[in-house]
Amino acid sequence: MARRNKILVPEARQGLDELKARIANTNHPNNAKYEIAKEQGVTLNKGYNGNIQAKDAGKVGGQMGGNMVKELVRMGQQQIQNQQRS
Repeated sequence: MARRNKILVPEARQGLDELKARIANTNHPNNAKYEIAKEQGVTLNKGYNGNIQAKDAGKVGGQMGGNMVKELVRMGQQQIQNQQRS
């Protein structure tokens, strides 16, 4: 299936990639899904992975996306707190 999600602000790509790498504790965002898959016990190969079950793909993507959202919310809350202190 083709990737359909688009970043609304293309300039944010680098920041999102950095966040993805930080969430997965990797040096490069392209390695993030492999690290998350390993943590979830899902076998994910470099290249084509169309043979994995949907629930396994969901474990990887859901974990990564969920952690990114949690971190973005945490960062936003911290930013609001810092503004209120100023």
